[in-house]
Amino acid sequence: MKILKVAFMIFVLCAVAYPQTENLGMGSFANEHGPILLAVDAKVAIEDLNSPYLMFIVYMASKNQNKNIEVGRNDVTMIWNGQEYKMPSVQELRKNYLAEIRDIDFYRHLNSAGIVSSWVRFYRWEGHTDFFPALRSGQVPVDAGSMSDSIGFTTKCYFKNPGLKKGDKVTFRVRDIKDPSVTSEVDVTL
Repeated sequence: MKILKVAFMIFVLCAVAYPQTENLGMGSFANEHGPILLAVDAKVAIEDLNSPYLMFIVYMASKNQNKNIEVGRNDVTMIWNGQEYKMPSVQELRKNYLAEIRDIDFYRHLNSAGIVSSWVRFYRWEGHTDFFPALRSGQVPVDAGSMSDSIGFTTKCYFKNPGLKKGDKVTFRVRDIKDPSVTSEVDVTL
């Protein structure tokens, strides 16, 4: 009986320790097993891995629709080879990278069928907030995105390219500003 209990505990710990990512195809990945539903569309990054900054479209929503969750820009990280990377500031990105508009146009031309086959289709997405709004869009960058009820938060996320290559796996981690134990992860294969 003790062996059965120990085996069950190991199984539970392994399930909690590793993100349960679903590969949606076409450069899209989702995880709906944490308190923050999380999906990443990595098509632009996959197609342009030589870029000094990589753009990802991140979708977040509260799994418990009665709970309000707020994720700050500093609470979104990319993990590669055990190293955690934070996003650059808007000022740094605009000073060192002049291809934001090209990235957005490129993203619009790519097929987004993969991401809409996930939980994402069941939420509403407010289009007036973004960590990295397009230049000349009239939007002001936000420091945090809020989620509650059936309203999610989607944003462009940029990370300085640490030398990623095709086939590398990175993990995206997000956590709630008020309660750091409310966290979710999704694995992305480039």
